[in-house]
Amino acid sequence: MRSPIQPALAAKAIHRRLACYSAVLLCAVALGQGAATAAEPTNAVRVLIVTGQDWPGHLWRETAPTLRRLLEEDRRLSVRILEDPHALDSAALTNYAVVLLHFQNWQQPGPGAAARENLRRFVERGGGLMSVHFACGAWQGEWPEFANILGRVWDPRLPAHDPRGPFTVRIVDREHPVTRGLEDFETDDELYTCLTGDAPIHLLAVAKSKLDGRDHPMAFVRTYGRGRVFLTTLGHDVKAFTNSRVPQLLRQACLWAAGLHP
Repeated sequence: MRSPIQPALAAKAIHRRLACYSAVLLCAVALGQGAATAAEPTNAVRVLIVTGQDWPGHLWRETAPTLRRLLEEDRRLSVRILEDPHALDSAALTNYAVVLLHFQNWQQPGPGAAARENLRRFVERGGGLMSVHFACGAWQGEWPEFANILGRVWDPRLPAHDPRGPFTVRIVDREHPVTRGLEDFETDDELYTCLTGDAPIHLLAVAKSKLDGRDHPMAFVRTYGRGRVFLTTLGHDVKAFTNSRVPQLLRQACLWAAGLHP
């Protein structure tokens, strides 16, 4: 006689298999195979936002769609969202011109060795990379080369940021394609004071901390191999992404990372 527990166990196993299949399918759809959609211009710059994990106070389910919307206000950009950082090891990464990191693996391991090497190779061979807000804290203590790719990363030994509130972002290079046309602007965000690293960077914007009185990087660029890298610490929430001139900064950075003139 069959145990009454067996049907329940079988149902759970089927559910797990279906969930796994759905996750794989979602990743495949998000990563795509390089074909343009009906609404996407055939020459559009394809951008992949990688999200799905973060510190609980960072509401990525709200900010990721906001990022997509504000980037696609420039019709040259076509953006997909992938809610699984571990899929960075997919060979389909090369279908995109720019990868935008919008995750932080808070209290859990980051994407493994295959994903790390795949992303490193993507940038080294000419792919564009963008990092927003707390993505500079991804792979904390797991991947030393990440600091060399980005140029600066979050250091938990340093004070994290000023209290959330208004501050002035000062443009220090008005001629760079990422910041051309931008003036100093007021924003309402977290002023990060926690970046560390010694790789060469080209500073674009700074802000003065109310706590230590020092200027801290708000946006900078660098090259890694043939790839173009942009980092901004701005973007705590939807308001921080959409107030002031931040959308213009991100659109121009995305086009620059893709090798286009904003």
